[in-house]
Amino acid sequence: MKVLGISAGRKNGNSDIAVKEALLGAQEKGAEVIFINLWDYNILPCSGCESCTMMMGDVMLGKRDNYPGCVLKNKDDMDKIMQVFQTCNGLIVGCPTYDLMPSSLYTRFAQRFLAYELAFMLKIGAVKENPNMVAGLIAVGGSCHDWQGLSLETLAATMFTTSVRCVDQYMVTRVGRPGNVVIRPDHIERCHKMGENIVECIKTPVEERHWMGDPDQGLCPNCHGGLVFKGEEHWDGIKFPYECVVCGAGLKLIDGKFQIVTEAEDGMDGLCRDRNVDEARGYHLDEIVSTRIHFFQTLEQDPSVKETINKYKEIKFQGI
Repeated sequence: MKVLGISAGRKNGNSDIAVKEALLGAQEKGAEVIFINLWDYNILPCSGCESCTMMMGDVMLGKRDNYPGCVLKNKDDMDKIMQVFQTCNGLIVGCPTYDLMPSSLYTRFAQRFLAYELAFMLKIGAVKENPNMVAGLIAVGGSCHDWQGLSLETLAATMFTTSVRCVDQYMVTRVGRPGNVVIRPDHIERCHKMGENIVECIKTPVEERHWMGDPDQGLCPNCHGGLVFKGEEHWDGIKFPYECVVCGAGLKLIDGKFQIVTEAEDGMDGLCRDRNVDEARGYHLDEIVSTRIHFFQTLEQDPSVKETINKYKEIKFQGI
């Protein structure tokens, strides 16, 4: 059992302490543990070049034989981290909250995951099996939930790309200064418990794993996320009454509580787009490829499209 701890907070600050305490819990249960702070690494931002999805799409369509990986992989430390990441069974992330959201250092790191999208890699045969990693997430902030309202949900949304199942989450609140968390034994104990929970999940057969956090956390009964929106039509026509922002589960509201839409009762499978499931998430590659094909066909058939694109290229405004 190998558990990787990742901190995106300042050195020796609250995020470091929270993750280290969780790793102590995992270590006491028999896990080998690794700890990194993202400030120690050079991680370039995703450039949005789409080379990863373009190349994976070409493999899927039979236009190329293999997928070489991210175009930036030899230019920074991201691939070095991911080579270790992919050998682990568990993950614990600690991240400070800035203006309701995780820090930009963490999101810069996580937004590079697309080049390692496991569902896509499985779909094209570049990876043979899902390692079934599990994760615990710790959001750290100087205030309460009202000022961390997008923190855990955003962290959780970064887990799907690498097929990591989030089984525990915790919000460390009211720790505004570095080291503040050590005078909050409730936070320290809960982080320690998270490490124990991660090891317990690793030891549990994949099909029997379940949510290990607060059973009443969140609104979604599938991932325990706290953000739900009124359903809108998907690219292929599917529409649910409500959807979880994080995992994509189709939901209905019954007696003030959200429940998962069921095929037997509602004629639709509310988990058919569950981002925790590789096959369901792999369908997103079909959407990306379909959108790309449509755009390139339109570009070839309608010269005015290229003219309009060039018009915007030529527009210049005063900058700073």
